[in-house]
Amino acid sequence: MTLWCWSVVLFGVILMSGSFPATDGLVRWLYEVLGGLPPGSFDLEAAGLRFSVALMGAVTLGWGATILLLLPAIHATGAPAWRGLTIALVIWYAVDGALSVATGFALNIVPNTVLATTYLVPLLASGALKAPGR
Repeated sequence: MTLWCWSVVLFGVILMSGSFPATDGLVRWLYEVLGGLPPGSFDLEAAGLRFSVALMGAVTLGWGATILLLLPAIHATGAPAWRGLTIALVIWYAVDGALSVATGFALNIVPNTVLATTYLVPLLASGALKAPGR
């Protein structure tokens, strides 16, 4: 789970790299891959877009860091905390997936599915959702 959290933090850093023209190469590449855009067609300079991408990166980094730092408490609390975190992840997955399709970036569902799977498989295998809280 720690590795999963660090991967979320890293993705946040990648998104935050869209803050400045000198560091936005990974974000441009990401949009081109996920949206099937021709190289160079994504305009980060459009009003508010650079800010939005950078802000989403900060939120994503914060999401990963929050879960990472709360892992000891989540482990100590047991099933109720794992259930809450899992419900939040499922809500994110559904909303993000629907918005990805609606905005023309349906391919974003692939990395989202990988992220959700790398969370759910070890969690389900551990039995943490069934165990009573401590």
